[in-house]
Amino acid sequence: MRVILLAALAAVAACTSVDDGSPQYMAVCYYGTWAVYRPGLGKFDVEDVDPNLCTHLIYGFAGLDPSKYTIKSLDPWNDLYDNYGKGAFIRFTNLKLRNPALKTILAIGGWNEGSTKYSKMAGSPSLRQKFVQSCVEFLHKYNFDGLDMDWEYPAERGGNPIDKDDYIALIKELKAAFQPEGLILTAAVGAGKPTIDDAYHIKEMGMYLDIVNVMTYDYHGSWSPFTGHVAPLYLSPLDIEHGDGCQYFSVNYSVNYYLKGGIPKHKMAMGIPLYGHGFHLDHADQHGLYAPASQPQPACPYTRQAGVCGFNEICKLLEQGGWTNVRDPDQKAIYSYKGSIWVGYDDLESMKLKTDYIKSMGLGGSMVWSIETDDFHNLCGFGAPNPLMTAIWTNLNGDIPHPTGPTPTTGPTTRPTDPPPPTPSPSHVCKRNGLNPDPDKMCSPIFYECVSDGDHWDATQEECASGTVFDRLANTCVWISESNECDHTQPRLEA
Repeated sequence: MRVILLAALAAVAACTSVDDGSPQYMAVCYYGTWAVYRPGLGKFDVEDVDPNLCTHLIYGFAGLDPSKYTIKSLDPWNDLYDNYGKGAFIRFTNLKLRNPALKTILAIGGWNEGSTKYSKMAGSPSLRQKFVQSCVEFLHKYNFDGLDMDWEYPAERGGNPIDKDDYIALIKELKAAFQPEGLILTAAVGAGKPTIDDAYHIKEMGMYLDIVNVMTYDYHGSWSPFTGHVAPLYLSPLDIEHGDGCQYFSVNYSVNYYLKGGIPKHKMAMGIPLYGHGFHLDHADQHGLYAPASQPQPACPYTRQAGVCGFNEICKLLEQGGWTNVRDPDQKAIYSYKGSIWVGYDDLESMKLKTDYIKSMGLGGSMVWSIETDDFHNLCGFGAPNPLMTAIWTNLNGDIPHPTGPTPTTGPTTRPTDPPPPTPSPSHVCKRNGLNPDPDKMCSPIFYECVSDGDHWDATQEECASGTVFDRLANTCVWISESNECDHTQPRLEA
């Protein structure tokens, strides 16, 4: 199998460069910053990013302060140099020192932020104005080139039907404020037809956004009682036969739905997952698509979330042998099974198929979620680190650039060197800087952001989105059914 994958990587790397040396297609890359807390070889920090494999690099995530309705850091200890934190914001935007053509963008929102407070902010002209101004100041302070609006999702998950209109008002005002400042406005948008219909006025969205990052993945996952691929390129007859929304669950359907709605082709970045969704089969001898599977695949060692494994974890599992690999001829998607474990994912051949699709459709480019789950240590021996991202870039844009352009000078570039202040002793709530679980209750949606301030802690109480809890092991919000701290008889809500 490795020989085949190496041959595929060599084939995509053989493409020629764009004549003028600039990339023809966008390669938008999300970075999930909580990967800095992963164990062992799964840990991924800013300095592990290869900035030459992306045209736009997006930092996930900032959040919305529900008391001020301004943008804020969600992990001050990791994001900021304040109080002698790690300063990842500045270190991230300083990646432009290594690739001056790179655009660094800050994403606000994400799944764990939910919708309720964004709905309230977007529905008030005065709160929108306050939020927009805070974004301009925040982006300039940390030398970001733009904002990625990742409100998941207007009119859903605690939102209101009017969010569909208020979302347009919000991005229109952001665009008006950003344009004179030279800032980019992008957004991550859902791929499911019901979400698209509920949340977005597609044509107007295409008018105000510079890039539309379509999240063409998570069509199937462990929230369903049967197997299904995370991001099938096309539909299969089984999808049509099953119905119940599955007849819309393909990359091709979502892309065309947005294009027909009015998104300009050149603004669309098509999402490609660098991870897979896995299942525990109810019956080992039933292992095709839509096979009964009432439980998720056990958690992998780095991502530590049942039902989700990064490509760097999947390729190591496959190395152990005994797996049967199936590439469905209709979906053009690969899945593998061994005993009772089934996982659908994208591999190097998938990268070729999907980037060829991007070119054939005339889209603006690709988007990946997310770079820290590629094989960035070359653990599986594909010849070089980041094999999936390398395949995407080379098939879209040819040779990987190694620019030596001018050095950006905007904003601070170095970490403070003053001696650190004393760290306060652990308190009932705060054991360390960053995120801390509810100390009084297991399986709780409550968690705390703790920042040491001299001899005491500043603690802000936060709450996970509906249907999720803060898991101590994962150090993030997860579905109730995926936390070992909870009673797993509780059903998981469908995304």
